[in-house]
Amino acid sequence: MSGIDVLAMVEELKECLPLWIGKVYQFGEKTIGIRLGGEQEKNLFLIEAGRRAHLVGTLPAAPKNPTGFAMLLRKYLEGGKVLSIGQYGIERIFYFDIGKREQIYRLIIELFDEGNVILCREDGTIIMPLWHHRFRDRDVIKDASYVRTGRDCTDFGPEEFSALLENTTKDLVKALAVDCRLGGMYAEEVCRMAGVDKHLPAPEAEAESIYRTLHALLHRITAESIPVITASGCWPIILDAEVPLRTFDSYHQALDAYYPREEPAKEEQKARVTRQESIRSRQMRAVAGFEEKIDRIQRKIDALYANYLLVEEILHSLQDARTRHSWQEIAHRLHEAATGAARRIVQVYPEEAAVEIDLGERVKVFVADSVETNAVRYYDQIKKLKKKREGALSALEKPVVEKATGGKRPGSAKPRWYHRFRWFYTSDDVLVVGGKDASQNEELVKKYLEGGDTFLHAESHGASVMVVKGVTLHPEEAAQAAVSYSGAWRSGRFSGDAYAAAPEQVSKTPPSGEYISRGSFVVRGERIHFHDVPLRVAIGLQVEPMVKVIGGPPSTIQKHARIWVGLHPGQFEPNDIAKKVVRLLKEKAQSLGVAGIARIITTESVAAFVPPGGSDIEET
Repeated sequence: MSGIDVLAMVEELKECLPLWIGKVYQFGEKTIGIRLGGEQEKNLFLIEAGRRAHLVGTLPAAPKNPTGFAMLLRKYLEGGKVLSIGQYGIERIFYFDIGKREQIYRLIIELFDEGNVILCREDGTIIMPLWHHRFRDRDVIKDASYVRTGRDCTDFGPEEFSALLENTTKDLVKALAVDCRLGGMYAEEVCRMAGVDKHLPAPEAEAESIYRTLHALLHRITAESIPVITASGCWPIILDAEVPLRTFDSYHQALDAYYPREEPAKEEQKARVTRQESIRSRQMRAVAGFEEKIDRIQRKIDALYANYLLVEEILHSLQDARTRHSWQEIAHRLHEAATGAARRIVQVYPEEAAVEIDLGERVKVFVADSVETNAVRYYDQIKKLKKKREGALSALEKPVVEKATGGKRPGSAKPRWYHRFRWFYTSDDVLVVGGKDASQNEELVKKYLEGGDTFLHAESHGASVMVVKGVTLHPEEAAQAAVSYSGAWRSGRFSGDAYAAAPEQVSKTPPSGEYISRGSFVVRGERIHFHDVPLRVAIGLQVEPMVKVIGGPPSTIQKHARIWVGLHPGQFEPNDIAKKVVRLLKEKAQSLGVAGIARIITTESVAAFVPPGGSDIEET
């Protein structure tokens, strides 16, 4: 659908208002179905991101388990009222503004390129997109602001439109199709309506006449629609160059008839999608559970402060009573009380010196504490739940690891002591182990640095300690790991310096009057220096003798791995670059013909070897 097709569809859909959001479904990766309740009838709306959106006669069969994204849309939108339906200019982007529980949400549907469905708050902050994308001029990710880039000619007045035609080298039809975003068929229709040769250079055209004709076409689309299907497509009006094959009462009916029904998925594809949907469903239920608990605790806090004087009176009375009576006696007196604040106490917890008060919400308070301290207890619970909720939302953004089906499963590496550190084997098979943080740096030196080993460190702050477990002919590889897993990478430098020392030169004893922080050391005596070492890391898949993800200096990874991806300092955050590497490795792994690769190449296994700070993929 072009932007003008979307305009015609949106204008017709507005006529169905008022509407309410019913169930939301997801069919496959890009198709969303929404049941829209109206005053007269129910409407079924189908969105195929990147392709089309319109009312349909029937939706595909609902999946057995709703996807995580469908559940998220239900949580925020189900039962909400559609306040308005709009379009950004004549771009292939339209939206629903939906009001629910005094909140307003915007559901944005993009039909250009790969397409997307994006749920936003009223201020434009993205709650969750169907697909996460990072572009050069905008990010479509959770918590980013939704940004519309570019303008089309419907935003222009006559003078701006004239300037657009004067400042292009295109023919008129190409300028209208591309610069005005009309698309080829509608650009040609404007030229025919204006009686102008479409191949006329745009600067030579009479801009005022073309501008009037363009808006006359837009008026035909919105006010004089005669939807048709022709040999070349589905149109909201009869174009002069087209012969109608079928005519319809509405453009939505025409679109529904034009687009073919979805082919049923293969059984194995259904099974895979169902498993992924089941996992996403559980994750979304977890998120919903955390949010419900947060809301419940917040209501308790609100009730505490709304009844501040009453709660304070109860606490003071109980504190005084505790000096003269046991908790058993207090509980008995409260049970016998017929009036006053005591009747608000519905439960006593003697072992905790606490009571539960009915404040509209049942609120448990500890007698020895003030109202504020009791409120802080609840705030602490909310903080913990929010952390868990964020963890569950992060899990939603990670791809579901597929189970291996058929074929010989690859053997996976048995966990070794050094696997929880950074590690790799040099080109001559000598183990190198590095710390991921100050605590691991401390542990490596104290517990694992032995005689015959070599200590390496970058000449920069926040670097990994590298311990070479034995004698290698390639110390430059350990030096490259030292500088790559240091602050030099985070600062965007492309080379750095490192030094090597013997174990006996490394000490935790500081010079007199000085202090050494955790993870830092004093190195005494002469060192071996490595200058201008390039910052590079490779991450790959080793197949023999065991299948595992490995990472480290490119020279050794290219020797030990069957496939690999190179990194250098750049712009993408560690988690984002890990996802890119996972995708590239899985694409390369398809040629290996080894079953079960997906369970080995995961975001977690790759992220263990990604340096701190921004990274880019090496062109190879």
